[in-house]
Amino acid sequence: MPSFVLHEKLAADTSTVGRLKLSRCLLMNDRTYPWLILVPERADIREIHQLARDDRNLLMDEIVRAQQALEQLYKPDKLNVAALGNAVPQLHVHVIARFKSDPAGMRPVWGVVPVQQYPAEMLTETQGRIADALARSGPFTSA
Repeated sequence: MPSFVLHEKLAADTSTVGRLKLSRCLLMNDRTYPWLILVPERADIREIHQLARDDRNLLMDEIVRAQQALEQLYKPDKLNVAALGNAVPQLHVHVIARFKSDPAGMRPVWGVVPVQQYPAEMLTETQGRIADALARSGPFTSA
């Protein structure tokens, strides 16, 4: 049975916040938007329907937890959830806090403005705040 390996593009573009029961929780290294990515730690899965039923249910619970954490921390106007996989075939779910005032307005975030990486101290602080919020809502292991 193959083991889970995080796709190289996800590894390059994100920092690990921690692990939920099913998914690795990643922070997109773009401070323009509060942006989490959940990656179910299952090998060779490209689509949600390929997960076992219990894992699909668990993924939905984890998406809700990620939404709640971002809502609590950032008070966004909207929370976007997407599992596109056009550029990265490994199943991953974007959870993005959106604001009417953000650079993309209420359009999709991809390619609107250049990526603004977190400075090291801000990245660590942001990861910690998100990890704390997730830990308050259920099983979570910090990175």
